[in-house]
Amino acid sequence: MDMIENPVPWPGGARVAVCYTFDFDADSLLNLVHPDDAANRVSATSYFRYDATVAIKRICKLFEHHGVPLTFFVPGWCAEEYPHAIERILEGGHEVGHHGYLHENPNQQTRDREHYWTNRGVEAIERFTGRKPRGCRAPMYNFSKHSIEILTSLGFEYDASLMGDDVPFIIQGRNGGELVEIPSYWPLDDAPHYLHSFDLDYVMPIQPPRLATEVYMSEFNSMWKHRGIWVCTFHPYITGRPARLDFVEQMIKDMRKKGKVWFASMEEVSNHVRKLVDDGAYTPRIDKVPYKQGRIGELEEGASAGRLT
Repeated sequence: MDMIENPVPWPGGARVAVCYTFDFDADSLLNLVHPDDAANRVSATSYFRYDATVAIKRICKLFEHHGVPLTFFVPGWCAEEYPHAIERILEGGHEVGHHGYLHENPNQQTRDREHYWTNRGVEAIERFTGRKPRGCRAPMYNFSKHSIEILTSLGFEYDASLMGDDVPFIIQGRNGGELVEIPSYWPLDDAPHYLHSFDLDYVMPIQPPRLATEVYMSEFNSMWKHRGIWVCTFHPYITGRPARLDFVEQMIKDMRKKGKVWFASMEEVSNHVRKLVDDGAYTPRIDKVPYKQGRIGELEEGASAGRLT
């Protein structure tokens, strides 16, 4: 049974598109969550700085060895704080996307504040890469009701924050503007599998990489079977550790051995989908966002507390 009704025709007859993406957060979130005493959390800072000091060089070297492009989503502050890491990413020809400024939460801000921080992140990335980012992943995937208007006004072409399909689709703002949406998916995020940080109140059980890899590859095999897209959300300080990256390397080998896989950056996927649409060769699903404008009507008495009546 074909579970994906409208698969994208991938280049070269590939059955699946594979995008390896890394959110290069470093210690941005630590400083956001603990602004008054982050400087005194030295062990936690060293854990998150592993991104910039060790993991990114190792990750880039591994993926370049296998000829697989990467997309890094980077808070603007991280580009300013760790320019050498951005230089290494660019040296390998990898994409740098937008991920806020200090990993701030878009859907907890006013429209004006979200615009300010989004634009500040854009300016930082452009300053250190020489070009504006084409794509965005909202910090914590928290795309807001204002995000599409802000992103389209700043010239973005795609987003990677929503989870509403198994293939790219189009999101349109209610006041105009649209983006290619390349969906993410929590099971392909390494944080639920691995992240163990008391400082972020995110304490997952310590598990061997084999178990996470079983999840990742089961998703890949299904996407290969049904002609979908596989997009992981990894973090250098989490998956960039040797034992976990050993399993990632084996995944790359297994994917390539299976055949008919298109390894692509997110920008390449966005450009491909957009060209298909412009040429009339593919008609994606269209979602208008935000999906709702506010609270839905008047709740019946007791419903707000989750009680049945």
